[in-house]
Amino acid sequence: MRIALAVLLALAVTACKKSNAPTPAQAPAAGVPTAAAAGGVGGKVLERIDAAPYSYLKIASAGGEVWAAVPQAAVETGTEVVIENPMAMDGFESKTLNRKFERIYFGTLGGAAGAPQAAAPAGMPPSAPGQMPPGGMPPGGMAAQHAAAAAGPSDVTDVKVPKATGANAKTVAEIHAQKAQLKEKKVTVRGKVVKSNSGIMGKNWVHIRDGSGSQEKSDNDITVTSDSAANVGEVIVVTGVVRVDKDFGAGYSYPVIIEEAVYSK
Repeated sequence: MRIALAVLLALAVTACKKSNAPTPAQAPAAGVPTAAAAGGVGGKVLERIDAAPYSYLKIASAGGEVWAAVPQAAVETGTEVVIENPMAMDGFESKTLNRKFERIYFGTLGGAAGAPQAAAPAGMPPSAPGQMPPGGMPPGGMAAQHAAAAAGPSDVTDVKVPKATGANAKTVAEIHAQKAQLKEKKVTVRGKVVKSNSGIMGKNWVHIRDGSGSQEKSDNDITVTSDSAANVGEVIVVTGVVRVDKDFGAGYSYPVIIEEAVYSK
């Protein structure tokens, strides 16, 4: 009897050691991003469904058929693609398609297939932790959009432009220094557009500089979001609302940013 119990106990211990299944508490919740896919996702496009601002791609990958979502792009079926910075999401439901995906990878198209695409996600204000932002883009998708935008055009040569005029006029450095007092208030600042990216999270993003501040203090550049577009190299007058400690998720936060901006020359 003792021998039989000992054998059963040994088998139970061995089974526990071999089991890697997560407990219910460890299992990822539906609709919450998991780790990025190791080695990326790639293969031949079997099907494409366009539902602005995304193209949903069914891909024949080395590990089987998978779905991926990228900024809308005219990718023909049969094209070999690579999804860069893929973030897996389990139980994702697209409200636009009225469809639920058991697993889908959010990312950006790499290589030649990704060259002509224009990232154009719908407007997505920040969401509460653990919730999907309106529009259905997960934090992993936002990270991919920002990563793609990082390669956008820029011009960070020496800048020197005159300060804007008016009661709310500030320099870039003054906005940084006075951000606590300026929080949620309108300001006007004149600057040169040194970087511009369109259609990121439903907004156009520009960085402006006016020659004030310094690189060392990180107060010589300010980010502006707007429905309007501006080209790199343009000198514009920006009027918008100062927001402080704005966190868009996926590690993209700004100590100070100007939003709801309108531009003039």
